[in-house]
Amino acid sequence: MKKLLFIYNPNAGTGMLKPKLADVLDIFTKAGYEVTVYPTQRYHDGLAKTLSYTGDYDLVVCSGGDGTLDEVVTGMAQRDKKVPIGYIPAGTTNDFASSLHISKDMLGAADTAVNGVPFPCDIGHFNDDYFVYIAAFGLFTDVSYETDQNMKNVLGHLAYVLEGTKRIFNIPSYHIKVTHDGETIEDNFVYGMVTNSRSVGGFRSIIGRNVAFDDGVFEVTLIKTPKNPIELNEIVAALLVKQINSDHMYSFRSGHVKFESEEEIPWTLDGEYGGRHDEVIVENLKQELEIMVKPTSIGHLERKKELVRQEEESEEQS
Repeated sequence: MKKLLFIYNPNAGTGMLKPKLADVLDIFTKAGYEVTVYPTQRYHDGLAKTLSYTGDYDLVVCSGGDGTLDEVVTGMAQRDKKVPIGYIPAGTTNDFASSLHISKDMLGAADTAVNGVPFPCDIGHFNDDYFVYIAAFGLFTDVSYETDQNMKNVLGHLAYVLEGTKRIFNIPSYHIKVTHDGETIEDNFVYGMVTNSRSVGGFRSIIGRNVAFDDGVFEVTLIKTPKNPIELNEIVAALLVKQINSDHMYSFRSGHVKFESEEEIPWTLDGEYGGRHDEVIVENLKQELEIMVKPTSIGHLERKKELVRQEEESEEQS
């Protein structure tokens, strides 16, 4: 019999997994798996369990928010023997699951985890750490890990908005040199993100409509520090209509980016605190993660990859 390790965060979301746990385990068992269940007890417990397990598992499934997924993926990336990961989203936003068309319905996601197909997906290497879909600094990046869990559970996206409004009148600015693909950018920024997702903070298509998850490059967006309220309004307007304003933003794709700053800057990795750094190297680990998706999703993801290729060819010709 195949073996499955199920790691879940009992406090994610509104604890929505608890009433469905028996049904989830039933789905796993009916798919032919002998299941070992591990509820996380504290911060980084999912990482520790993934790093330390000794069983010969064929599949590791995790359930929780993006932070739980990040811990399990980080642990798997450091193991010698890697196995596919299934994901049952149970958090507040679940950006990565949304991008991969993993069902918001927990039983549907559980079925995909054990009856789906493995999709080879890129992940990010961030200095000595890893991330699944976003590494970011600047405005609002601390909102997700500083917002109280109970507040997230009750208010959902509104919790992030309320927490974020506290910072709008005290915008930090960072002078950073960014190097990628033989090009150097040096400017003052209020925000920057390296992403592999079509949804960030629950807002879809903020990066662009065409994002491939297995092409070996990330989407990088850097927002310049506004010099006056008019420029700030122009930046906000561009974000609301999901367009890049080249007067105030840099946008490019790259598989290797270096950030150098005069001061240590706090970063967030998949919504969790990523430490303070004055030098960061982000590298795309192409197709390093195998994550279970619905068979019907593979064709859709491949079409997106082709659209990205066509988009890049069009940019080169112009």
